[in-house]
Amino acid sequence: MLSSYYTVKENKNGDHGIHEIVIQKSRFIAHIKRVTSEEDAQAFIEKIKKEHWNANHNCSAYMIGENDQIQKANDDGEPSGTAGVPILEVLKKRHLKDTVVVITRYFGGIKLGAGGLIRAYGSATSEGITANGVVERRLAQRYKLTIDYHFLGKVENELHSSPYIIDKMDYVDQVQIEVLVYVGEEASFEEWFTNLTSGQGKLEKISVQYLEKDIGQ
Repeated sequence: MLSSYYTVKENKNGDHGIHEIVIQKSRFIAHIKRVTSEEDAQAFIEKIKKEHWNANHNCSAYMIGENDQIQKANDDGEPSGTAGVPILEVLKKRHLKDTVVVITRYFGGIKLGAGGLIRAYGSATSEGITANGVVERRLAQRYKLTIDYHFLGKVENELHSSPYIIDKMDYVDQVQIEVLVYVGEEASFEEWFTNLTSGQGKLEKISVQYLEKDIGQ
């Protein structure tokens, strides 16, 4: 698992991001979605094609996998290399993983030429991604801390002013606190906690998960 990577923000309603620009009377509609498999990417492309069946073109590209091992670009009838590749190049430039983009074009009557098309599809993709939003996903280790009640105030106060994230607190025979620590910071966290509780607190690693931070692109 990667310690961190960038991808597009997921829509809360489970749908996808949409952003439209107009260039020389042609409408370019960007459809942006996070996917984790090539099957999901292809299904999304087909969905957009069905929704915009009367468009002149539904050009697409996606980049999937920890090492960007799955990449594909499709010009959908535009001159070769003028649509799919420019879309894919934006994904590469922004280092976006697990992302699919479909650009729907409704022709406005003015031909753009090869250079114009490359710029138009690149701009539509870039502006669409910016409108949708980008997140950094960072891998974090989940710990369960077990402490006596007389440590509670001290530990809680120190956690609130630390880079570590309190996720859950249970008040049972002892206090149990679940804390998220970014991968790579475990050793310093464990030392910090041991010193804070004079070695009387207990640490247990539970699981790892990704946390998302909006980076505002």
